[in-house]
Amino acid sequence: MLDKLEQAKDKTLTAISAADSLESLAEVEIRHLGRKSEMTELLKGLGSLPPEERKAAGRRVNEIKGEVRRALEERRAAVAAAVYDNLAESERIDTTEPGIRPALGHLHLTTQAIREITEIFRALGFVRVKYPEVEWDWYAFEALNMPPDHPARDEWETFFIDAPEDERLGRMVLTPHTTSGDVREMEKKRLPIRMMNISKTYRRQIDVSHVPMFHQFEGLLVDRDVSVTHLKGVLDHFARSFFGPDRKTRLRPFHFRFTEPSFEVDITCGICHGTGEIESGGKCRLCKEGWLELGGAGMLHPNVLKAGNIDPEEWSALAFGWGVERTMMMRSGISIDDIRLLYKSDLRFLHQF
Repeated sequence: MLDKLEQAKDKTLTAISAADSLESLAEVEIRHLGRKSEMTELLKGLGSLPPEERKAAGRRVNEIKGEVRRALEERRAAVAAAVYDNLAESERIDTTEPGIRPALGHLHLTTQAIREITEIFRALGFVRVKYPEVEWDWYAFEALNMPPDHPARDEWETFFIDAPEDERLGRMVLTPHTTSGDVREMEKKRLPIRMMNISKTYRRQIDVSHVPMFHQFEGLLVDRDVSVTHLKGVLDHFARSFFGPDRKTRLRPFHFRFTEPSFEVDITCGICHGTGEIESGGKCRLCKEGWLELGGAGMLHPNVLKAGNIDPEEWSALAFGWGVERTMMMRSGISIDDIRLLYKSDLRFLHQF
C-alpha cells in the first residue's frame, strides 16, 4: 500500500508543478486530493494493516500529506505572484486615451412640442400652470355649464374613479380635458388671467387619431373687454409661430357648452398651402379643401365665469383647448398618419425626431 501511496504522491506533485494558473491548481487539488481521488481511496485501507505495520505506515502517510500540502502552497504563491506581476500590463488603463461616449437620448416628440408651445404663449404673457390628472365632476363638467345627465357630456368618454363621492364636487374622474383647470384658476381671484395649462387627459377612445391618454394645452385669458378679435389674433400668432409664416387660421361656428360663441379652429393645409389642390391638379389627399381642424375655442360662457366667482358683467374671457399630439402632427413634413405611433416606444420611429 505504501508503494502505491508513493506513486500517487509523485503523480500529485507532478500535476502541481505543471499547473500554471490558480484555477488549474484548484482542479489538481480536487482531482488528486479530493474525496474520490486515488490517494484518498488508498488511505481508507490504512485500517486493514496489521497493528505492527499500522504505526509506521501512519507516520509515512502524514509525511506524504505534508509534502503535498507544502507543494500546493508554494505553487499557489508562485502562480499568484506571476499574476500580480503581469497585472500592470494585462489591465493597464491609458487615462489619456479618449473614452467611449455613452449613447445620448433625446426628448420625445410630444415633449418637444409641449416646450415649443409653452414658449410661444409665454411671449404673449401666458403663464404655464398644471392641474390634477384626477379631477372632480364639478370642475370637469358642472362648472363648465354641463349639469348632470346633460347630453353634451357624451362627447367626453370619461373614465370614472371607483371612489366615494363628494357632497359638493360629485364623482371623481380622470381629467377628460384641460378646460377643467379654467374654473380652478379663476377661483384664485388673481385677475386679469393669462393661463396656459398643459397636461395629460384621458378618454375611452383609441384609433388612428385618438389614444386613451393624450396631452392638451388650454389657453385662458380673462380681462376687461376681451373679444373675438383678441381670440383670432392669439390663434393667428400661434399658427405663424408654430406652423410657419404662411399658415393662417379660421374660426368656424360650433357649439361647446362652456363657450359662447364657440368655434372650431381650422388651419391652412401644410401640403397644398390652403388651395385644396396639389401640383398635378388633383385634390389634396390630406385636407380635400385647403383646411385642417385644430381644435376648439370661443368666448367663455357667463355661467362658467360665475362658477369661478367672476362677474361676467365686468369681466370677459377667451379660451381654447387643443390636443398637443394632433397639433404637432399637422406640422409640415411630419407625415405621421397614426397617433398611436407616438406611444409604441418603437426606437426606429422615435430616432427620426
